[in-house]
Amino acid sequence: MRTQVGIVGAGPAGLLLAHLLHRAGIESVILEAKSRPYVEERIRAGLLEQGTVDILTGTGVGDRLHREGLPHEGIELRFDGQGHRIPLTGLTGKRVTIYGQQEVVKDLIAARLSHGGPLLFEVEAVEVHELDSDYPRITYRHEGRDQVLHCDVIAGCDGFHGVCREAIPEGVLRAYERVYPFAWLGILAAAPPASHELIYARHERGFALATMRSNTLARHYIQCRPDEDIGEWPDDRIWAELHARMADRDGRSPINEGPVLQKGVTAMRSFVVEPMRFGRLFLAGDAAHIVPPTGAKGMNLAVADVIVLARALEAFYRGKGMALLDAYSRTALRRIWKAQRFSWWMTGLLHRFDGGDPFEHKVQLAELDYVCSSDAGSRTLAENYVGLPLEPG
Repeated sequence: MRTQVGIVGAGPAGLLLAHLLHRAGIESVILEAKSRPYVEERIRAGLLEQGTVDILTGTGVGDRLHREGLPHEGIELRFDGQGHRIPLTGLTGKRVTIYGQQEVVKDLIAARLSHGGPLLFEVEAVEVHELDSDYPRITYRHEGRDQVLHCDVIAGCDGFHGVCREAIPEGVLRAYERVYPFAWLGILAAAPPASHELIYARHERGFALATMRSNTLARHYIQCRPDEDIGEWPDDRIWAELHARMADRDGRSPINEGPVLQKGVTAMRSFVVEPMRFGRLFLAGDAAHIVPPTGAKGMNLAVADVIVLARALEAFYRGKGMALLDAYSRTALRRIWKAQRFSWWMTGLLHRFDGGDPFEHKVQLAELDYVCSSDAGSRTLAENYVGLPLEPG
């Protein structure tokens, strides 16, 4: 087989890149290791920045998003037993939307299949070759047959544990990483959300977050140890901890209880590799960077990456040379590091660090008070939360 762009991974990054390339008249083939049901049904968080909603809408895959998504025009920061609303739309003119990552994936898969674009699931033994030449190729096994896909360019959209980044020779990439000394214990419950907007709570016992998947499904998180044994957290203990961390000064909690449908522990880490390119291989999304979930930037950064990459590939195939492709890593990384800074700041602002230092707790409360009482502080948070503009190439 031969194509112009070989894409490894059918997550949001790979699928959206293929969609953008198709609209520009550029051929691509997507290779995915998992089955279609697995990819479509794996429940992941989904808070979409305004820019992500705009690109999905503008490229024809936003109809269901607008029917089923939950737009939010603010968030609440809760600390010292009081809630403080940050009016995102009032400060920026933009908003965010709750719409699960798996729903974005379903919409993009449907769009891909509707125009017959090659999308191969359950692909095995994927390897990338000759990356530093003008003729890279991907070898793989599909339906029991060994195959070779010849490409002009390979897009590594295969996630943190994928094969593409690992195929880059040692010494080319520089990795930056921070592993946080805590994790999130999360539940999905059949209960009304605590609020129509997200609540981020800072408490002496640790961080808590109240969010939702729909008007009847609540998603909640509490800060816990990275090595937490989920077996030590029966439902009653989780609900009690959520109530304690979300309660106001009168002891009232906004949390609504219901049957717990899912339960798990999410590690907290930051990770970036530079550059996001080796020869004709370009990394995008989780293959190049991970952010802690506090700032809700993971999928939005993947979308921003592939917008920059699609624009560069379109220029390349229109005979405008390699300039934008050569600038891809530098352009994408400017936004990535700003998102890392915001996620690091939000994480440090809201979590209890080891030792429970009373001085640190008081400083965090003072900073939260400043953010909520200062127009400049609120605006800075709001601008980052709804999404910064794309970096120019």
